[in-house]
Amino acid sequence: MKLRPMRSVLIIPAVCAALITGGCSRTTPVTPVKQQQTEATNDWKAPDPATIPEGPAGESIKLGRQIFLNTPRFAAAYVGNQLSCNDCHIQAGTAAFAAPVVGVPGLFPMYRERAGRVITFEDRIQECFTRSENGRPLPYASPELVGLVAYIQWLSQGVPAGHAFPGRGLVKLPGLHGDAVRGEAIYAKQCAGCHGSDGAGTPPILPPVWGATAYNVGAGISKVEKMAAFVQHNMPQNKPGSLTPQEAFDVSAYVAGKPHPAFNQRYAKY
Repeated sequence: MKLRPMRSVLIIPAVCAALITGGCSRTTPVTPVKQQQTEATNDWKAPDPATIPEGPAGESIKLGRQIFLNTPRFAAAYVGNQLSCNDCHIQAGTAAFAAPVVGVPGLFPMYRERAGRVITFEDRIQECFTRSENGRPLPYASPELVGLVAYIQWLSQGVPAGHAFPGRGLVKLPGLHGDAVRGEAIYAKQCAGCHGSDGAGTPPILPPVWGATAYNVGAGISKVEKMAAFVQHNMPQNKPGSLTPQEAFDVSAYVAGKPHPAFNQRYAKY
């Protein structure tokens, strides 16, 4: 299979606010989460890893998939914590409303407000390594970066370039405010069994959510509203979607208030 060179990926997309002609409205309706899930239903099926082709192109795809599933092991030189791509982009990057990466290569290049410039697919992957992975940028010609691009392109086969994949990003929740005190109780009941009372998890199976081995404060998921949108639809793992939007905001406020590594400002361009 010949891979078309692509130029970049939105790993943890923003939860977009609705824009209304003439200004913003505090009463803008939010589509209920269950309805959002129904609207994301489509006929796309993830390609079978058994269909990855032989030869150098296939080996690159396989490496990218390994990195995606266990980043600290297969891209150790560029990772500063115990998180893998799959911890935020679950089901190997295919799960709706868990920031799926399917089809994302075809959306780049795009303007990135945080960077203040047009970025490439590869640049967006670098953001994840310097922020979510609390690491450092990969050389652009490195087998690791080339492999991640190849894997996500392979995963995106059949999705037309420039078309957003249904279920892209995260669910859109009402603009709520989290209460960390309430969130502490929710965490103890719903989250500590997997992520531990100390937030350290059990990598590589269960990721840390705070502490030295977690994401840094520059990561998108460090924002309460983004974590809440991820949590509400995807957590707890044994009963996803069981938390209300308010509960998701509360537990996210609690986690956000815990210690996280600082972001290395030398990588601010990402």
